Amino acid sequence: MTMEDQHYIVSARKYRPSTFATVIGQRPLTAALKHAIATDRLAHAYLFTGSRGVGKTSCARIFAKTINCQHRTPDGEACNECESCQQFNRGNSLNIVELDAASHNGVEDIKALCEQVQVPPTTGKYRVFIIDEVHMLSSAAFNAFLKTLEEPPEYVIFILATTEKHKIIPTILSRCQIYDFSRITIQDMIDHLSYVAEQEGISADKGALNLIARKADGAMRDALSIFDQVAASSMGNITYQSAIDNLNVLDSAYYSRLIEAFLTGNVPSALLIYKEIRDKGFDSQFFINGLGLYMRDLMVAMNPATLPLLEMADEIKAQMAQVAQKCSPQFLYRAMDLCNEADLNYRAATSKQFLVELTLVKLCQLCSPSPGIDGGGEGQLKPIAATPQPAMAPAPANPAAPITPVNPANPAFPAKGQGAQGLTGGQGASGGQNPTATAPRRPASGPHISLSIKGIKPQTQAPEPKLGANSPKRAESYTEQQLMDAWFKYTQDHPTEKILVNTMLSVKLQKIADDQYLVPVDDNIQVETFNEAMPNLRQFMRDALKNDNIDLQVRVIQGESSPITWTQAEVLQHMMEQRPALRDFLQAFNFSLQ
Repeated sequence: MTMEDQHYIVSARKYRPSTFATVIGQRPLTAALKHAIATDRLAHAYLFTGSRGVGKTSCARIFAKTINCQHRTPDGEACNECESCQQFNRGNSLNIVELDAASHNGVEDIKALCEQVQVPPTTGKYRVFIIDEVHMLSSAAFNAFLKTLEEPPEYVIFILATTEKHKIIPTILSRCQIYDFSRITIQDMIDHLSYVAEQEGISADKGALNLIARKADGAMRDALSIFDQVAASSMGNITYQSAIDNLNVLDSAYYSRLIEAFLTGNVPSALLIYKEIRDKGFDSQFFINGLGLYMRDLMVAMNPATLPLLEMADEIKAQMAQVAQKCSPQFLYRAMDLCNEADLNYRAATSKQFLVELTLVKLCQLCSPSPGIDGGGEGQLKPIAATPQPAMAPAPANPAAPITPVNPANPAFPAKGQGAQGLTGGQGASGGQNPTATAPRRPASGPHISLSIKGIKPQTQAPEPKLGANSPKRAESYTEQQLMDAWFKYTQDHPTEKILVNTMLSVKLQKIADDQYLVPVDDNIQVETFNEAMPNLRQFMRDALKNDNIDLQVRVIQGESSPITWTQAEVLQHMMEQRPALRDFLQAFNFSLQ
């Protein structure tokens, strides 16, 4: 082992800035600090805030070194030759005191610091106290520090550094000059990494350095640490592929292949690419997040005006722009939304793999959606073609079919023991009964028979075609039975309107004047439902009865529901009386009514 190997220093420490000129990506801030030093307009307390690895502590040390330098250069930098600078470079300067508030955050630590404040500098003009991660101090420690921070001795300067300014109490913030450090740009990182590679004699591709810079997420210290890791594993020859392999980064080539699968609707190809990614050990949530960010980058690359928002090398930007030209804005917007939805649902999903695969299937359907009612179909699968079925012949009309009053508790069947009655007689409202309860009450015990009589419809008179606008006003007479036939016929023609149909089956029309009827309901929701359907319902009734004077009014009427209910056997008996075909069906299969 050589002496060079024994004294190896990691790049983050070896290339740590020692002057304002070597601070990366903070030129306006360092210029302001140098100007303050040159004009001798120094505050007694500073707060340096910003994300990790952007140079807060480094700038604090450079500032402390420069204000005590006895022979500053014309451009405002420390000379590195005077006694104060040499002590600082050796690390034994008594004029600079650093405190890590993450591990010294109590009142006793702050009291010890305040005692040191009373000691004047041995050399130079100032003693600088740097408190790193100051937001970690306890509330009591902050309060103990307030008086000293507000009125320190004239030779004392405090520099507080933090990554979370919002956690510092306002009374501390009001006593400091605040400097916000910005994230270091990708290009600044690439330039500095190129310089470090040149100094270390390491060959590095620009694409690899770009990948390292993006991985560092704005932190120069992280970028240098990643650089050392990749350089060590690639034997001093950093290539794009070696950086991908060592950093476990998902190559954008996978995303490009997925875009081709999405645009062509190739579901098998998309699922196979996802399997290939999983086989390489990538986490599914990491993959879906990366896919969403790739869609965002494509959206940015579509417009030359927003292309600079991509913090990538120029050749990579050109590649992204070429891929973006194949996509429509609508496709990218919907794709980003689907990826974001999958990310939000990932934690709660029982099968993570199924969630991601379903998202990929939906993405493949974006450019070839299934036809829907509104012409959309986003995220739907293509329907399988089906053979059209012949339409069923309509049931013959039978206007003489008897009408039985409706049982409020079981609106599909008449009340037990009641015969035909006038529209104004009997109970006028459902009386608080839930209009959605359309099934008869089951007995506490006994056999349960589940039958499907779909398609067996009451034989009612079919409505005549609507008269033209210039036709004379119709005013034909009609019976109560024909009115109820038309009322229930409407419910059969609109089975999907659940609230409306169930309410119509649970109420009885009340005649309030000639051709004027009241529809009593239980609550305002039913009123709103009726009002929405009223134009169609009123016209249907007028056409069915050939009377244009018919009008309906809906009003909330509170009352008590009928206590009469039907047993299961009584329900079936009534159905057999009304539907002879049902009686034959039950007898053919020997169903028991008990």
